[in-house]
Amino acid sequence: MKIIRTKAELRALTQSWRRAGDSIGLVPTMGALHAGHLSLVDRACDENDRVIVTLFVNPRQFNSPEDLAKYPRTEDSDAEKLTPYGADVLYVPDGPQMYPDGFATTISVTGVSAGLCGGARPGHFDGVATVVTKLFLQCDADRAYFGEKDYQQLQVVIRLAEDLDLKTEIVGCPTVREDDGLAMSSRNLRLGPGPREIAPVIAQVLDDAARVISRGGQVAQALDNARAALLTAGFDTIDYLELRSDPDLKLMNRADRPGRLFLAAWLDGVRLIDNVPVAGLASVPAPEDHPLEPA
Repeated sequence: MKIIRTKAELRALTQSWRRAGDSIGLVPTMGALHAGHLSLVDRACDENDRVIVTLFVNPRQFNSPEDLAKYPRTEDSDAEKLTPYGADVLYVPDGPQMYPDGFATTISVTGVSAGLCGGARPGHFDGVATVVTKLFLQCDADRAYFGEKDYQQLQVVIRLAEDLDLKTEIVGCPTVREDDGLAMSSRNLRLGPGPREIAPVIAQVLDDAARVISRGGQVAQALDNARAALLTAGFDTIDYLELRSDPDLKLMNRADRPGRLFLAAWLDGVRLIDNVPVAGLASVPAPEDHPLEPA
């Protein structure tokens, strides 16, 4: 696997691949790779002739300088983890490669970016959309692979590619979990031993609430019970816990169509997110008119 740090070197390589008729798969990451990332790499290698994994901690998608500073940087171990998978390139651009002096463009996706992490982290998805577009173009990708743990991000990127007529096909891949059910995330590395034992409650609570709702239970009551269970378990605060339609992410107050439960909660100073699907009930009456977003 070759490590490349400049756009010029990457472009020369991808052009040679194109001349050979090779397809290109892309796995964008911010590093601190875990089994979830590696499952994306594995699938990309199965479905493409050439695969590029990117490692760039994108400052434009962080709301807090402190959060950006704490984000793990583990390039050497990331490269070592990738070695058995057969990726061709680890692309590691620095800040000036991505955002040179005078950079003045931001890409904003509305609709699916509203609420959830888009509400809790203003500007976050503008940063995601901008850097993802640049990576798609720099890597000349035919396919790009994203995990469903960041489901809102996945829908933002799908909308972005469709609206801008990008050639890159967006491939969503299932969330990979630890043995205890915790969704794999680079942020899990920041949890202390005690909080790490508490963290799997997220998956348990979401699964329980989804089961109740899919069987016809009241959404509001199920969500209230889930919030109480999380706080009792030791979570500090809850940014959001909501039922949203899939894939347009409209707020739902009853399971009259397929949806997902979305959660963001703080534990030990770390913000954890997760989501699970909820089957729609055809027998549930159509919803009354109500605001789609909370005030």
